Amino acid sequence: MRTIKQTGSTNADLLALTKQGVAEGFWLRAEQQSTGRGRLSRHWESPQGNLYCSTLVRLRPHDPSAGTLAFVAAVAVHEAVCLYLPPERVVIKWPNDLLVDGAKLCGMLLERTGDAIVIGIGLNIACHPEGLDRPATSLAASGAGTIEPAYFLETLADIFARWLEIWRVQGLAPIRAQWLKYAHGEGTALRANLPDGTVVEGFFSGIDADGALILRLANGTSHVIHAGDIFLI
Repeated sequence: MRTIKQTGSTNADLLALTKQGVAEGFWLRAEQQSTGRGRLSRHWESPQGNLYCSTLVRLRPHDPSAGTLAFVAAVAVHEAVCLYLPPERVVIKWPNDLLVDGAKLCGMLLERTGDAIVIGIGLNIACHPEGLDRPATSLAASGAGTIEPAYFLETLADIFARWLEIWRVQGLAPIRAQWLKYAHGEGTALRANLPDGTVVEGFFSGIDADGALILRLANGTSHVIHAGDIFLI
């Protein structure tokens, strides 16, 4: 585990380090980022006091689908956050955003190079951005008290390693079950902005065996979504 004062993006740094043979399980944390990114290349505000980190998974021949590591990350961060907040307040939004009382607390970004999957995690601990297109919050604003990002990461790294081993040995099924336990409830109204610009609205009807989102449409049919930007309605 390595901590640096400031960088552009921990994901970008770790993607570069993979070419130098960095081992699985390595974590890189920055106290601040200048070019942090979320999904769809959104800028991720990165003031001091929050958690900005990335870790590395080296894919093995018999691992589950690489994309399902998004769910491993989601359940691991959820478990770590729930050491500070009641689980009923912390909801996972497909595929791996964390919401507290409906406001975004954490986002994650997975990127691949060769056999390496870099998982970036941005968690609002001390503060959160204002004026976004969706509400945001932090652990501090949610009543969790003062938390040191480095201490939080030590706990998270252990939890993530445990869930990663479950994923490798038992497959996606137990990860999926844990994810569904804490996800937005069945029938939650969702809007999906798809990569081709299409907008689909429907009701949450679970995820399939590979982790794709299933929406029940108003006409009673189901729509399966493999990628998109999801909003609670």
